[in-house]
Amino acid sequence: MGKSGLLDLEKHFAFYGAYHSNPINVLIHTLFVWPILFSALIFLHFTPSVCDFSDKVSFLPCGLFGHALVFNLGFLFTLIYASFYFCLDKKAGSLAALLCFACWVGASLLSNRLGFSLAWKVAVAAQLICWTGQFLGHGIFEKRAPALLDNLIQALLMAPFFVLLEVLQVFGYEPYPGFHANVEAKIGAEIKEWQDKKQKKIS
Repeated sequence: MGKSGLLDLEKHFAFYGAYHSNPINVLIHTLFVWPILFSALIFLHFTPSVCDFSDKVSFLPCGLFGHALVFNLGFLFTLIYASFYFCLDKKAGSLAALLCFACWVGASLLSNRLGFSLAWKVAVAAQLICWTGQFLGHGIFEKRAPALLDNLIQALLMAPFFVLLEVLQVFGYEPYPGFHANVEAKIGAEIKEWQDKKQKKIS
């Protein structure tokens, strides 16, 4: 059964889905959204540590994880994303949370290995490529401005979970019976409302 308020997955999914109804644009986002999160965590790896657990993680192999995993803004953002996804849907949210922490660990290890001078260049290049691809997807295929222009926080927060659910949907998964039917109806209604407003502006 669906939840309400901040944890209303149908509402979040329908909002994001209304901006991503074209299959090619959805594919572009599926390829680029998680790399955007990964490269963002590379940037955040170099933020100051919010707490020092170095004495408490001495069991980690020194030079492999011990000095690479820093409990900084990157970890906090990962924790927020993972917790939110888990609260939205326990099953898919658990997988999304695992992927979030995998991205944090991977980004931390890569950043530690490359060093700041090279890591930020890699992250900038990844961000430019991925964001360019997504804007082209909206301009050429979706023919609608990205969701982040209407609701930046909701769009950025939901994007990774949205593409994961899109992939899981291919394998027949839905958070609860009737979820996809309800969402498709809401997406159709939102798209129609947007088209009507667009038509009024033209006329």
